[in-house]
Amino acid sequence: MTEIGLPDGIRACLFDLDGVLTPTALVHAAAWKDTFDAVLRTIEGPDFQPFDATADYDTYVDGRPRADGVRSFLSSRGIELPEGEEDDPPELNTVHGVGNRKNVLVLDKIREKGVRPYPGSVRYLEAVRAAGLRTAVVSSSANCRDVLVAAGIEQLLDVRIDGNVARERGLRGKPKPDTYLEAASDLGCGPDESAVFEDALVGMDAGRAGRFGQVVGVDRTGQAEELRRHGADTVVTDLAELLEPAR
Repeated sequence: MTEIGLPDGIRACLFDLDGVLTPTALVHAAAWKDTFDAVLRTIEGPDFQPFDATADYDTYVDGRPRADGVRSFLSSRGIELPEGEEDDPPELNTVHGVGNRKNVLVLDKIREKGVRPYPGSVRYLEAVRAAGLRTAVVSSSANCRDVLVAAGIEQLLDVRIDGNVARERGLRGKPKPDTYLEAASDLGCGPDESAVFEDALVGMDAGRAGRFGQVVGVDRTGQAEELRRHGADTVVTDLAELLEPAR
């Protein structure tokens, strides 16, 4: 292992955003809960079973493109909505309308509370770049750049593959490895030369499917064993742990 906790031969680091670089996964989970609870209340009445911002979020939503998250969760409740169009207004009960409603809420929450990156993640980004490795952020969020700018870390990342880029380039979202493979390619590296850093189970699946040189699971919510089962080579609770001398 190198001084940055990665195998020799790794030349690029590919980071998920929410839950890895910034604590915005919590903001997304809260916005999804507000959104889905309103939908469930409308469809099922006042006795609906609320969206669980931990279990349901981790299982059906976390790491997926927005529309996929809507379909995945509602399908788990036996609900199917019309697809609608990507620009559906947020009050429409279509797949895209519900996704757009969530997006309005998450942007409101980010504007209200701001974004601060995880200090350990900033330390690790700086150490990785000082060691000569290239860096990319890989996120399903269409708001990725806004979050990076708000968190003050955009300059620490050489490449950004987010929901907007994925749509423009026709890339499939996680758990498919397409977005991570695209980021590695944009950095001039093969997957065997690249490390993936993820907190979502579908991100672990993407790392395994892409045959990356190292897949690091970031456990913020007590799911270390699940991360390992989904393909993590190593699991940490904070990226700064990778900078600690081997014991």
